[in-house]
Amino acid sequence: AFTEPTPHPLEALVARYAHTHGPFHTPDVARRFGVAEERVAGALAAHEASGRLLRGEFRPEGHAREWCDADVLRQLRRRSLATLRREVEPVDPSAYARFLPGWHGVGGSRRGLDALVETLGVLQGAAIAASVLESDVLPARVGGYRAADLDALCTSGELVWVGAGALGSGDGRVRLFFRDQVALLADPAGEVAQADRPQGAVHEALRLQLARTGASFWNQLLAAAPGSTDTEVLAAVWDLVWAGEVTNDSLAPVRALVGGGVTRRAGAGAGRAGARGRPRPGRLARLGPPAGVGRWSLVASLLEPSPSPTERAHARSLQLLERYGVLTREAVLAEGVTGGFAAVYGVLKALEERGQVRRGYFVAGQGAAQFALPGAVDRLRSEREVAEPDQVEPLVLAATDPAQPYGGALPWPESPGRAARVAGALLVLQAGEPAAWLDRRGHTLVTFPAAADARWIDAVVRVVKDGRVRALEIRKIDGEPVNDSRWLAPLRAAGFADGYKGLTLRTP
Repeated sequence: AFTEPTPHPLEALVARYAHTHGPFHTPDVARRFGVAEERVAGALAAHEASGRLLRGEFRPEGHAREWCDADVLRQLRRRSLATLRREVEPVDPSAYARFLPGWHGVGGSRRGLDALVETLGVLQGAAIAASVLESDVLPARVGGYRAADLDALCTSGELVWVGAGALGSGDGRVRLFFRDQVALLADPAGEVAQADRPQGAVHEALRLQLARTGASFWNQLLAAAPGSTDTEVLAAVWDLVWAGEVTNDSLAPVRALVGGGVTRRAGAGAGRAGARGRPRPGRLARLGPPAGVGRWSLVASLLEPSPSPTERAHARSLQLLERYGVLTREAVLAEGVTGGFAAVYGVLKALEERGQVRRGYFVAGQGAAQFALPGAVDRLRSEREVAEPDQVEPLVLAATDPAQPYGGALPWPESPGRAARVAGALLVLQAGEPAAWLDRRGHTLVTFPAAADARWIDAVVRVVKDGRVRALEIRKIDGEPVNDSRWLAPLRAAGFADGYKGLTLRTP
């Protein structure tokens, strides 16, 4: 049987060698069978063309292209992934809560425009309450944060913002995007249900105006809705903004809305007729309300050309990994991603097979479907132990900050009160454990088991002394009147004074 002639004998020998070896070089096969490298190269090329062999750099620290049988490479990948999964033992949720602020650069030393661009690269696409964006979220990451830097990015066209739902009459969520990423990361216009779109004659008039003429200033919007008052037009504009249909080339109107400047007028001629009539010689046209300044345009113009669903899912998956480092199903659901975890799971699995991300059980209690960037796994592992917890300074974050996982990726610990991820609320973290939660008005305080270390009180006092909030008036602690709370004496000792309705602390 061994003397029977075989068609293409060298190719058969090379195929057998490849099937029984790991990655190899051409000279390895030539030495094994004692033939010239040129003949072996021809046989290898024939197998590559048929798809039986693959060529690339498969082993670490390789110096030349290697060959590997396709089946062998699949086995190597499966076994390598299994080994990587076994390397990481799950960490406690508190370790993840310590890791996430550091991953976001909270409390770091970065400053300037470059630091702001890096921060926005992590945050882009996240729905953040406008009231905390520039008061809590960005200053926590960029030292000496200046609103002028953010304005410069917006007015230069590098950065755009899109509304993501109203939060009462004077606040709402906004998403920031770099212009070249907005089509990939923003929800397509077609995903907004017709029933959810603001309806009304003024809304339709504004849509028609912006679609016909493009970016428009306040006086053009006002003229597009004859017979409507300033208040009606402004309310319609912001209805469209929070629905994700209209945006502005500046964040100035957002600041004015959050600051309460909705109805205040600027300039002469505040009346409707005077605004749309012919101005008298020598008189400047009215600038309009502060919440209506700037150029307004349709978001749909930013979403062209429309990417494919696969491209969009790929971009969103990479952005979520960039934002969280270690991505869990709960974190995706908290982000409100259209389609939920299933919308990105397929992409994450493909990225794992390509070796770009790792899959494993990284955070205890968060389910098995967890994906992480390789560098994030090492950083998460380093947070497993805290050498001296009592030496770690308490950290105060906005309750809705993406770097604050409780109420989103992680559940709230048991407590006598009720905490929530609401705009304006603050959370004090001690070594990754929530210690105290304050509502947006500073009237309600909720404590957690970690509050046994009373250093959180000093952190709350610093919030006022640093000017982050002007005053606190705590009326209830853990659902009971402040005078009945065990924290009454410690708060008084820290500087809180008795007020008419509770304990008060004001900016010096």
